Amino acid sequence: MDFTHKLGAAVSPLADGGVSDQTFLNGLVSPVVVVIYIAVVVVLMLAIVISVIVNEHRFTTFSDRLGKSADRAERAEKKGRVSRFDALKTLDELKKTRTETAFENDIDLKELCEAFRNFACGKLHLYYSIDIIREFIAGLAVSHIIILQGMSGTGKTSLAFAFGQFLENPSTVIPVQPMWKERSDLLGYYNEFTKRFNETLLLQKIYEANSRKDIFVTILDEMNIARVEYYFAEFLSLLEIPNVAERKLEVVSDRWPDDPVDLIGGRVLLPDNMWFLGTANNDDSTFAISDKVYDRAMVLNIDVKCEPFTVPSYRSVPISAERLMALAAKATEEIGVDGEILGKLKEVDKYLAENYRISFGNRIMKQISVYLPVYQACGGDQLDALDDILAKKVLRKLETQNMTYRAADLVQLCDFFNALFGAERMTQCLGTIRRIARNG
Repeated sequence: MDFTHKLGAAVSPLADGGVSDQTFLNGLVSPVVVVIYIAVVVVLMLAIVISVIVNEHRFTTFSDRLGKSADRAERAEKKGRVSRFDALKTLDELKKTRTETAFENDIDLKELCEAFRNFACGKLHLYYSIDIIREFIAGLAVSHIIILQGMSGTGKTSLAFAFGQFLENPSTVIPVQPMWKERSDLLGYYNEFTKRFNETLLLQKIYEANSRKDIFVTILDEMNIARVEYYFAEFLSLLEIPNVAERKLEVVSDRWPDDPVDLIGGRVLLPDNMWFLGTANNDDSTFAISDKVYDRAMVLNIDVKCEPFTVPSYRSVPISAERLMALAAKATEEIGVDGEILGKLKEVDKYLAENYRISFGNRIMKQISVYLPVYQACGGDQLDALDDILAKKVLRKLETQNMTYRAADLVQLCDFFNALFGAERMTQCLGTIRRIARNG
């Protein structure tokens, strides 16, 4: 067999395959097959359309049911079947069975200070000087806001906690968060989805305090990790109102039939038996406390740890807020501010106004008129009390002035205090002035 014959034999099968492929392609484009293709595509499209319609109907039905359920829930709540304030309603129920605290009414301010110091030592192993305790108790008589500041580990939070234990009404600790900037961070908010109010612990304590006579202590732990004048602004304003009955916090803007008993018109009273004790640190992680806050608060510096001591006995002393304020009022009326001290205070006011443009406002003068006699009733000396309040409330304002080039003026200010009150008598005032001089 020659080469040409072999080649023809090899190509022959390929030629047969080519004919088969051509026949297959002709079948694909035949009219019958095309009709079948079109029918399949139409059926698939109809199936898709029907599926979309069915799913849309199901979604609409579900949405309608969900909406109707929400409407029924809202109507039920407004009819009083369900309360949006679960915790506050629970407090209403507990109030019906609660027994009143047996308060001690035969104790005076000096005995109260000594009893508290002994209790902190004997019960909690916390040690404070009697001067710190006197400043603390006298501060409570002046303002419902106390700022506890000082070095870490000196017992700022512990002092506030111990006072609640001493009163047999534990303090409430509110850890302040860095992002806080409005009232809802303290009181909570209404959740439109759940139809419930997010009741914070502080709101519950404010509500509970309205039906009790105990002293309620709220600790704002690390209060200046956020801006106090932002999240606490409404409280600062309300506490300035002389008439306690007008200090009302708006919780919600409307009223439902089944709202808690003491939530009147969506508002709750900020009671006169609640004190706010804020602990403050001064470092890079915190904000400076503004004059607006300092002016309204009393300040307690706890910079030094007290040496441990022992007491023969100790006891708790439940005392009502009414009794504490009555003791303060009695001291203010019967003791008053010493006349000689009042005269020297006027000289200080005149000197600071002429040389530093710092003047005593009406608020500070009112605080002094209460603080000095109450401090004396606590067992202290009025001049020590004046030294304390001038250093913290008046002379601290020198820090806002540029004293870098006025060092000589500060030396003269120290000389003025020494000449007026006696050499090195006003230790806190002199310490504040010298610290400002060093820091510029």
